[in-house]
Amino acid sequence: MLVIDCHAHITSFDEKRYPPKADPFRPPQWVGSLEHLHHVSQAAGVSAVRAIQTVSFYGYDNRYLCDATRVNRDWVCGVCTLDPDDPRSPGLLKSFVRRDGVKSLRSIPSPKAKSFDAASVRALWKVAVDEGITIDLFLMQYGMVESAVKMMQAFPSLTYGFCHCMDLKPGPNFGRDLKAVLDLARFKNLYAKVDFIGTGTQQPFPCEDLQDAAMQVIRAYGAERCLWTSSYPNEIWTPKITYAEHLRLFTEVLPLRAAERRMILGENARGIWFRDSAFL
Repeated sequence: MLVIDCHAHITSFDEKRYPPKADPFRPPQWVGSLEHLHHVSQAAGVSAVRAIQTVSFYGYDNRYLCDATRVNRDWVCGVCTLDPDDPRSPGLLKSFVRRDGVKSLRSIPSPKAKSFDAASVRALWKVAVDEGITIDLFLMQYGMVESAVKMMQAFPSLTYGFCHCMDLKPGPNFGRDLKAVLDLARFKNLYAKVDFIGTGTQQPFPCEDLQDAAMQVIRAYGAERCLWTSSYPNEIWTPKITYAEHLRLFTEVLPLRAAERRMILGENARGIWFRDSAFL
């Protein structure tokens, strides 16, 4: 079965060539590099990954992400992150796409406007349309839902990946947030990353506290619009479960039909980001 990891954060061990930002959020020693990700993912039977710019380590300096993407196009698809309020960002995005083969922008709200519905964000989404790339929607707060909806309505031709399904986790706002995620399924070009079962769980494998929510999301969006992601490095982002256990949730634990597993684990991602790959 084809397996593609749609959300893995990478950091280089070479901090002279790729200096981190001030006070970076560091992964454990020897964890986080593309080489380590390749080892872990290959051991789990994963064929390709979408590498994510690690803002918590590099800020908006995408050099490592772009270099890793450019020289590993047979198994890596890059997702950059840029500050929408930096006037250089639209030009950088064009360069990353044309020079480095980056295929997606992870879009954050404007820090100044505190909204997705801002001229600076629109400028980046316009580049995404022009360059034929997709948007990873970093919608992590309920208060940002309204502005994200306005933007998706304004850019109906784009394809969107829904990062972490708004960071669903058990707690006082869980019901409200889950309802918002399910309501967003009406956008037929929005693909849900159902990795919150690992990032949000408060229990060890098999994460029983979020299994039902994961299945509700899969049923609302349809397996044809859901994606598996590891959220690597798991030592940081899924501390209750390992990379392999996160994958086992979708290969063994959740009550999915065989065709649904194939779509969620790899076929959907291949159709969007790896159509031209002769290696998959």
